[in-house]
Amino acid sequence: MRQVAFAMALLAVPAAAQDFSDGSEAREWGLYGESKARFAATVVDPLCELAGDCPDNCGDGRRQLALLRTEDDVMVLPLKNAQPVFSGAANELAPFCGQAVEVDGLLITDEDLGARNVYLLQKIRAAGSDEWVAANKWTKDWAEANPDAAGEGPWFRRDPRVLAEIEKEGWLGLGAEADADFLEEWFR
Repeated sequence: MRQVAFAMALLAVPAAAQDFSDGSEAREWGLYGESKARFAATVVDPLCELAGDCPDNCGDGRRQLALLRTEDDVMVLPLKNAQPVFSGAANELAPFCGQAVEVDGLLITDEDLGARNVYLLQKIRAAGSDEWVAANKWTKDWAEANPDAAGEGPWFRRDPRVLAEIEKEGWLGLGAEADADFLEEWFR
């Protein structure tokens, strides 16, 4: 019986090590598989880490970035910032390229979907700093980079890249003919 208890204790250690909720002030979104997560990490370029393709300054904003978690050397993918538009977190992480940071947000784990170490970044700060930076600058950066796209409605309805892709591939991504067939069938 003592051996079974010891074996169960060993199995429980990895599960306990994955709880990063201590001290987290992240706002919950009610997403399936979410848990609050605050941890120390280094901001890295995942292509550099995995394939040795290492441009200067983590690609100068042209690449998705990742967090290499200090506690267990696990690569965490921050795919969203704190804004409800589900924009990426690369704008928030770029100023911290190669630096040690502390982050606070939501970690998504859903074995059924295969989601593991997907992160929704809400706050970030340089290691040793007392000052958190809110992860909400993406739309501000977008507006600054696209002054001619000002107007009403969500950014993606005015984004020149999105509009060019719709012009080229249609609303469904299958071409103008597929769009016309769809509209005819569904909205006659």
